[in-house]
Amino acid sequence: MKKIIVVLGIILVASCKQEVKETKEFEAKEVETISQTAEPDKKKSLSPHTETMAMVGDAHIHIDYTSPGVRNRIVFGGLLPYDAIWQAGAHMATWIEMNKDLTIDGKMLKAGKYGFFVIPNQEEWTVIFNSNWDQHGKDEYDEKDDVLRFSTTPRISENIQEHLEYTVNKTSETSGTIKMSWEKVTIEFPFEVK
Repeated sequence: MKKIIVVLGIILVASCKQEVKETKEFEAKEVETISQTAEPDKKKSLSPHTETMAMVGDAHIHIDYTSPGVRNRIVFGGLLPYDAIWQAGAHMATWIEMNKDLTIDGKMLKAGKYGFFVIPNQEEWTVIFNSNWDQHGKDEYDEKDDVLRFSTTPRISENIQEHLEYTVNKTSETSGTIKMSWEKVTIEFPFEVK
């Protein structure tokens, strides 16, 4: 009887070890399968989401935009017609946020978050800060929501800026410039921190 119990015990232990081994092999296979499908192929965006920030004195200025590429296209006067509103980026409207009041073109722009739009032209661009900062493209743009509008003269270069780029440059403890460059065009305007 003792022999039968010992044999049954050995069979039971061997059976348990086999089940544990099979379970571990199954779990390993399952983990392997999951890890293969967990990382989908990520295509590089043609218009990557980008942001730029700077401190000018105690003013924090943050610009959030999507940066399209030229990709061998005529952008201004082609892809983007002259004298038409543009969200100054791709997809969602570009937005600018500042924690201090700024003076731009002799006008006060209160601290806050604004949609940034432009109207390109060969001779002069209209720069617009709009209270509706969270919109797709210019779909919901309404001139009545403009809080500041002014004109600036574009600079034309022979060199191509492939991707749209914004920069905030500090010129003193209380002043700076905001610059947008794309294709062969650059616009830049000064501001003062209040």
